[in-house]
Amino acid sequence: MTPTTGLREAFLSPSGDGLVPAPHARSPWGPDMLHGRLLGGLLARAVEREHGEPWLHVARLTVDLFRSTPMVPVQVVTSRVRDGRRIRVVDATVLTADGPAARASAVLLRRGDQPAGAVPATPPWDVPDPDRLGPAPQRPGTARRVPWDTWLLDADGRPASGWNSGHPRRAWLRETHELVAGEPLTPLVRAALAADFASPLAHAGTAGLQYINADYTLALSREPLGDAIGLESAGHLGQDGTAVGQCTMYDTIGPIGYCTVTALANPNNGFRRT
Repeated sequence: MTPTTGLREAFLSPSGDGLVPAPHARSPWGPDMLHGRLLGGLLARAVEREHGEPWLHVARLTVDLFRSTPMVPVQVVTSRVRDGRRIRVVDATVLTADGPAARASAVLLRRGDQPAGAVPATPPWDVPDPDRLGPAPQRPGTARRVPWDTWLLDADGRPASGWNSGHPRRAWLRETHELVAGEPLTPLVRAALAADFASPLAHAGTAGLQYINADYTLALSREPLGDAIGLESAGHLGQDGTAVGQCTMYDTIGPIGYCTVTALANPNNGFRRT
């Protein structure tokens, strides 16, 4: 019996040894391109399903998006690089009929007691959570509604009208679709899906989003609680057609980690205000 998840139609469905994307899984960068955020979610899912343990925490996930993936069936294969007493290192690769399309490396660390002493830490977020903001609006700068809920916020935590409404840029994301049909989204997969949004949040400019991300690294101190994940831009640097950026990530309780992204200028296919 297929479990009930409470989410809408999945982005991908199992078929044989692979996963087949639905039409709404396409990327806004191209009509026959699978959305990169889904590749990150699939890689996180495989790491967790095949190598996760209750006593291990996925502290770092690096996702390399080195090839445009067409809307074709995909598979994910994994291998365990290191399995020590306190650390497990895993590699994962998304495969299509044409070969590798994306890959990830993950570091899983043994859970334990926190050491004594106080360390200066990222403070809690001073913005209203999605339940107080009301229904998610159409995301500014896009011609079609994206298949997840997004709330953009300005520097004061108020709803923003677009990409350039103040710094630091802030956003809440909430998934509205299953990743794989019949499977509830785990906290790690939610975080991996949301982490891809660090690129537009950090790299969009006055002409819209003119960079496409080549990778992202998600570093988590803990898994998110609840179904809403927040991001706040913490910096952007660009030169000679490349850019790096970073965001702090939150749930409704407080900060959970960081995401860094690298990106390549893609002006001919960039998102522009509509």
